[in-house]
Amino acid sequence: MNKPLESNLSKEIADQIKSKAKNSFDNTYKAALLHDNAVYVQGFLVGLGNKPIEHSWLEFDEYLVDPTLPHLNKNTAELYYFPAQKLSVKQLKAAVEEALEDYPEDPPLPVYGATPYEYYGDQMLGGHDYQMAYEEAVAKYRELNLNQPSNNSNGQESI
Repeated sequence: MNKPLESNLSKEIADQIKSKAKNSFDNTYKAALLHDNAVYVQGFLVGLGNKPIEHSWLEFDEYLVDPTLPHLNKNTAELYYFPAQKLSVKQLKAAVEEALEDYPEDPPLPVYGATPYEYYGDQMLGGHDYQMAYEEAVAKYRELNLNQPSNNSNGQESI
């Protein structure tokens, strides 16, 4: 089931937390701390003309909220979210605290599950759920851009 993106609330929350353009994980973490009933989601975002990117957002019972939305410069109808991992606010807080304690020099977000990790794209992060979400996002990217002119000089699509 795909839940609709609540754009007005996304923008309201983005303003409230002073959302940053290229930091969806921190933006969503800050937003989650304000909404105990939210679910923090990590996965992939696809938009027309844009390859899948690793991204995070909040999920509520009836809709999604993306605190990075104002920086995406896309119509919400052009955005597709592919969840790979979901954490309650309590689980998220615990994961961030543990990461800060165990690896203080590294950023605590994004949060990845237990090993073994698998490859998606050119990186090895996340487990099987990440791989599945990435593959779904790539398929959507190809579907959306099937009739779009390629940016590749030899006319081949690359991803």
